[in-house]
Amino acid sequence: MDEKDILYFKDMLTGQLKELLRVGDDTVSLMQNSDDRLTDPADQASFETDRNFMLRIRDREYKLINKIRKALERIEDGEFGICKTCGEDISVERLKVRPVTNQCIKCKTRHESRERIFGM
Repeated sequence: MDEKDILYFKDMLTGQLKELLRVGDDTVSLMQNSDDRLTDPADQASFETDRNFMLRIRDREYKLINKIRKALERIEDGEFGICKTCGEDISVERLKVRPVTNQCIKCKTRHESRERIFGM
């Protein structure tokens, strides 16, 4: 992978990270300022359902934030785009679809097959 590609992915990942952190901060502010003194049971149930849904989404985003940070570390360490399993290059096309990946498509497919077969 050439330097131009590395800079492209670094900029992409940094932008995604900033956006996810901004959205997370907005969510915290919204939840702190929300009025949960609702008297109607239906309104309270709806409020709690919405809150739980938002928390599940933020949990997924938190996991993605960690993956993005690890990918940025791999860029800094010179390991970005190299499969952690076989050591081969990960295709730029795969990285454009899933820039946080650390496995080539062949190794990832093999890993997922084992998970399905052995329930790991």
